Amino acid sequence: MQENVRKAPRIISVFTLAMINVAAIGSVKNWPVNAEYGFASIFYFILAALIFFLPISLVAAELATGWPKSGGVFAWVKEAFGHRTGFLAIWLLWVENAFWYPTILSFLAATVAYIFNPELANNIPYTISIILVSFWAATIGNLSGMKISGLISSLGVIFGTFVPGGVIILLGLSWYFGGHPMQISFNWESFVPNFNSVEQVVFFTGVILSLCGMEMSAIHAGEVRHPRKDYPKAILLSAAIIIGMSILGVLAIASVIPQKQISLVAGSMQAFSYFVDAYGLKWATPYIAALIAAGAFGSLSTWVIGPTKGLLAAARSGDLPPFFRTVNPNRMPTRLLIVQAVFVSCLSLVFVFMPTVSSAFWILTTIVAQLYLIMYILLFAAAIKLRYKKPNVERPYKIPGGKVVIWIVSGIGILSSAFALIIGFFPPAQIITGNRLFYVSFLIFCILIACFAPAVILLFQKPSWKKQLEHERD
Repeated sequence: MQENVRKAPRIISVFTLAMINVAAIGSVKNWPVNAEYGFASIFYFILAALIFFLPISLVAAELATGWPKSGGVFAWVKEAFGHRTGFLAIWLLWVENAFWYPTILSFLAATVAYIFNPELANNIPYTISIILVSFWAATIGNLSGMKISGLISSLGVIFGTFVPGGVIILLGLSWYFGGHPMQISFNWESFVPNFNSVEQVVFFTGVILSLCGMEMSAIHAGEVRHPRKDYPKAILLSAAIIIGMSILGVLAIASVIPQKQISLVAGSMQAFSYFVDAYGLKWATPYIAALIAAGAFGSLSTWVIGPTKGLLAAARSGDLPPFFRTVNPNRMPTRLLIVQAVFVSCLSLVFVFMPTVSSAFWILTTIVAQLYLIMYILLFAAAIKLRYKKPNVERPYKIPGGKVVIWIVSGIGILSSAFALIIGFFPPAQIITGNRLFYVSFLIFCILIACFAPAVILLFQKPSWKKQLEHERD
């Protein structure tokens, strides 16, 4: 199977691969979180790109072209450290997404509120209702097959990210050059962050999270026409687009909304409301809200199936009971998708126990980032390990510079991931998160449960789990 994948025609251009990366990572949803930094967001975006985004992009490309197997992260970490660690990696990727879904869905709910009644954006019962209805709708859509799922994702990215994102950026530029009052200062003092307090830097975790996901698109690296030179070009192009749009969008939001009033779930629509009121375009609010909601739903549809198929690969390797290997006629993992939907439905109840929608959004975002970063540490370590363990495996794209450079690139990735993971335990000064002890305890509890769950599952592993039917294989 591996050889067949390698012989696939290399037809993806630099621009096409860059657009795949933008579709997987770029999102208007991330802008309000990063807007909390104001002008300093530029500093953090540049820093995150250098110490995290580029390292994970290059490492994922090497692993994807060297081991282009079904399962992605599961296959790569398994090759380096064995099936138990591989199962842990894909489990973390799946479970962090389960925690992430309520965040994008709460963003969707807040955006939809602007179609009818903006005050609903901070209403917890309304938010939970939209979360449940939207996620089950996305699950049912994915059960219909990749054709439907892909169509939803593609339309969502085009009309729900580029169009409204472009409108917000253009209005922000018009606001700035029109001499309107600004909520942030554009000077050196505001560009350099305040490092005196950890609580002031904790949103860097959100910046890191907004750049996660390159490993999902790196599987296409083997289909690039000239992997060694074209893949780095695609990375640079996609990085420029993602970071460029993010910086302009974040500054547009930060320029018109006072920092303490930024809603993490409705910040984009807050900014748009300021703009339309000033320019007499209030009639456009429902239309932009509908487009942004469509983008959020399209992004959700893309991620609902991705990590679940990785978990399906682990199930077919015997790491989960045969019950979870079931696929429907559309080759979609039916039971895994249903179990995921039930789990996410339960997680959405965290909004009931937090003081505000924004505080619930942030604590879920932090959990997502921390679990994701643990997985990334395993991924970076796997890249180093495989240079020694499997040096002769052909890698159409290979990070140049030998073992010294792979240590530097992966080492920077490990250190940046560990730093963002640690600062996530400090509640941000800008958001009311309730009791500090509950905040930290909840994070630790979720991380421990997520990390030890695979070991508990494998503890009850039976020989019968290893048996696979021929029609279950890819």
